[in-house]
Amino acid sequence: MNRPYTAILIVPTGVGATIGGYAGDALPVARVIAQVCDRLITHPNVLNGASLYWNLPNAFYVEGYALDKFASGCWGLRPIRSNRVGLLLDQGIEPELRLRHIQASDAVRATLGLTLTDYVITDAPLNVELRTTPSGASWGTIGNPDSLLRAAEILIKAGAEAIAVVARFPDDMDEEAVLKYRHGEGVDPLAGAEAVISHLLVRTFQIPCAHSPALLSAPPEPDLSPRSAAEELGYTFLPCVLVGLSHAPQFIIEKRAIASKKGDIWVDEVDAAIVPATACGSSALLSLSQRRCQIITVEENKTLIKVPPQPLGIKSIQVNSYLEAVGVLVAHKAGINPSALRPKLLPLQSISHWSNNRE
Repeated sequence: MNRPYTAILIVPTGVGATIGGYAGDALPVARVIAQVCDRLITHPNVLNGASLYWNLPNAFYVEGYALDKFASGCWGLRPIRSNRVGLLLDQGIEPELRLRHIQASDAVRATLGLTLTDYVITDAPLNVELRTTPSGASWGTIGNPDSLLRAAEILIKAGAEAIAVVARFPDDMDEEAVLKYRHGEGVDPLAGAEAVISHLLVRTFQIPCAHSPALLSAPPEPDLSPRSAAEELGYTFLPCVLVGLSHAPQFIIEKRAIASKKGDIWVDEVDAAIVPATACGSSALLSLSQRRCQIITVEENKTLIKVPPQPLGIKSIQVNSYLEAVGVLVAHKAGINPSALRPKLLPLQSISHWSNNRE
């Protein structure tokens, strides 16, 4: 019997990806790929769409640091029926805005039936600061990371199996950068800092985590891009995070330390990985390229970073679009060489085992 066909979909955050660089706009890609795979592993940047989300029963919501650990073979993934999600709120959030997030959390409990712990407020403001790299990619810092960790520890002791973090992000962002993002042209200025927060918690506590920024509502933008529009639908971006974390797989930290269960997923079961063609430098992809995993790079999904597969020695099938990538996945799952579907198939060549200069 064939094992489940497993693919990983990666769209790096904060690098201006033309697909997946905005408000959940890679979700249609994930929905299509999930139809042709038995199991799809991806990360919050792909599946989060503020108030919008989509239930993909065969998709696994894995934070970026954990995805790197999984791809390296250090961690495994254990599917679960549901997680009890802890809500961690930054003390720096104003009372009215905090209430909006608590009410959003109550809404997913009442309307979607999710299980949450009581919430925790950090003992000091997190003081998030936003930064930009010379390439234009976004990142950030946390002024009080110890406060973040102490709050997470309280939630875990209260029974949280996953953590949703809401940090207050600064309002004095670059107006031009924000306007470009809302017009579907720039980089998400928040994404890099969000990754810093979730990476820290997952690395420290080894449980699923994702972040939702707290921001004051902006006035309506008449020329708003559809790719950014999901973030304009409500007062918080929290619903998609709570939904994703509610069924995120738990992490198996060491293969030998825990009895393997049916359904556990390890990196040697991954058949394919799909990434933007200029974003091949991630730790996860470098690890996957050393295994029997078909790498598929998508030219159409441009990013600000310029890291193609060839200089890294990564062998990949290069395609123009995600539509073409889906065709490659279907062929790969069927055990058919994609070259056989093209008009010209090159003839076999002889492989010489002997040097012409052999003595």
